[in-house]
Amino acid sequence: MMKKPTWVIDKERAKRAAAAETVWLFGLHAVRDALSNPDRTRLRLVVTKNAADKLAEAIAVSGLEPEVVDPRKFDKYVPLPAESVHQGAALEVKALDWGTIDALCDPKHDNPVVVLLDRVTDPHNVGAILRSAEVFGARAVIAPHRHSAPETGALAKTASGALERQPYLRVRNLGDAMEELRKMNYQLIGLAGESDVELAQGLASAATLPVALVLGAEGPGLRERTRELCDTVVKIPFTGEFGSLNVSNAAAVSLYAASKR
Repeated sequence: MMKKPTWVIDKERAKRAAAAETVWLFGLHAVRDALSNPDRTRLRLVVTKNAADKLAEAIAVSGLEPEVVDPRKFDKYVPLPAESVHQGAALEVKALDWGTIDALCDPKHDNPVVVLLDRVTDPHNVGAILRSAEVFGARAVIAPHRHSAPETGALAKTASGALERQPYLRVRNLGDAMEELRKMNYQLIGLAGESDVELAQGLASAATLPVALVLGAEGPGLRERTRELCDTVVKIPFTGEFGSLNVSNAAAVSLYAASKR
């Protein structure tokens, strides 16, 4: 019998490990939305009596039997990060499977917008971006599997429910994802403060084409390879001496502008 190559064994092992991974969501809003999401695999719900009363309707819909615990002993039952504002509710779940770029981002008959994140690792930033993406109707938020914020309780809490509804795809290679979007006729617009082209100009040049907004991490910005793959690189115009926006704010401004084309 032929022995499997090492890379195949490693890939299968990683796939099994990913399938076994679970996430603890916390906070009334995040837990309520996850309980109400039929696509979410829910494993364990730990709540205080007060939180159980507030989540009663969502708990009934989910069919999950809650573990009601003493508020003073809550942290002994749930492995949450220190100082997590859990509000007496925590839910263990499997990560969501949103499918493929091809299925989610196919332009069909409209001109959609997607967001690509180049090594944005702060879960609070990604959570805020997911929230803005949902508000402004983005098809998906796409990030590399490595060097990006994984699905966590902190991300879900910042997203304020958007994690359950806004597709968040973590792909093996961001460059490959950009090329795939290009084949679907997307205009790839990168954002960088040093560009001479303003956001409005870049969006106008895209006309009625679907648009992919590409944002980099705060500080390093877009990597060289990512920048090279963009069709154009633009900046958000500013006044005064301080001209830098937090990446989640830049995403919100860009998404709003793209939605008004």
